[in-house]
Amino acid sequence: QLQLVESGGGSVQPGGSLRLSCEGSGFTFEHSIIGWFRQAPGKEREAVSCINDIGSKTKYGDSVKGRFTISRDNAERTVYLQMNSLKPEDTAIYYCAATLATRGDMCGLEWYDSWGQGTQVTVSS
Repeated sequence: QLQLVESGGGSVQPGGSLRLSCEGSGFTFEHSIIGWFRQAPGKEREAVSCINDIGSKTKYGDSVKGRFTISRDNAERTVYLQMNSLKPEDTAIYYCAATLATRGDMCGLEWYDSWGQGTQVTVSS
């Protein structure tokens, strides 16, 4: 049974940091492209960052470039999202998702067919 489980969310003050983890099971994790997406109340789900199967290629949304870093450890079947210099506008539910292939935009939501349940990130003073 395919599973993606996010962890590491929480509440933090502006300027703080969090590290999210996404652990996969029940599928060929090491061959999958993994993406982090987020959805704030009243807004559409948006791509945060994506990483290819061997971790050699990454992509970031414009709003998080220079602040967030995605990485993966295939031996641990885990993808990480290090989030630094957090801002109130980063507040959202963060989801990880997996796909075996994308065409064009590696972070295109339409390519991702397996999703985790999400973890809440709240940035507030």
